[in-house]
Amino acid sequence: MVPTMDYAKARETMVEQQVRPWDVLDVRVLEVLATLPREDFVSEAHRALAYSDLELPIGHGEKMMKPVLEGRALQALEIDPGDRVLEIGSGSGFLAACLGRLAREVVGLERHADLAEAARARLQAQGIANVRIETADALAWPGDGQFDAICVSGAVASLPPRFLQWLRPGGRLFAVQGVSPVMDAVRVRADVNGARTESLFETDLAYLAGAAPAPKFDF
Repeated sequence: MVPTMDYAKARETMVEQQVRPWDVLDVRVLEVLATLPREDFVSEAHRALAYSDLELPIGHGEKMMKPVLEGRALQALEIDPGDRVLEIGSGSGFLAACLGRLAREVVGLERHADLAEAARARLQAQGIANVRIETADALAWPGDGQFDAICVSGAVASLPPRFLQWLRPGGRLFAVQGVSPVMDAVRVRADVNGARTESLFETDLAYLAGAAPAPKFDF
């Protein structure tokens, strides 16, 4: 008989041994990561790896971010309970669910219709009603007003100006930008004098579709 995995214990271990040691100290963020069942947002084949320090495949060549990167992104956004948040690249729906627990309203964009539908079902199963997942490509999306915080869940070679246009004055945006394998995780603040970018740490992340560097040709 195969023993049943103790997901609650695995979740606690993830927070205490992966996320917290990586300087994620925001109490609200840690509480969300310690209580939201991440295993319910991955495929059955990968449930046992839900709390591992790994990127997990979710289909269409897309991957779920490592827990440590999710924690750092959530902390960097400094989300208040009254905030309206946009997530670009919702994938499995897990980070959107975390954002939903922290904010008043969340809009998530996912370009693959089947991933978007699966994310909606997972959010509904968790009783998270303040998150709306739209099937849309962020690079062509017409916009839906402005947001207090924006989480870009895939890397960009450089930040598209349209993303910054969706930020309210005083808003924060988290993104990973640059050229793989050494990219820069940044927080951008929409200040009165323009966008102010703060470098947070180095990492590596798969690009959003259409946001990779233009290929270089050597002659």
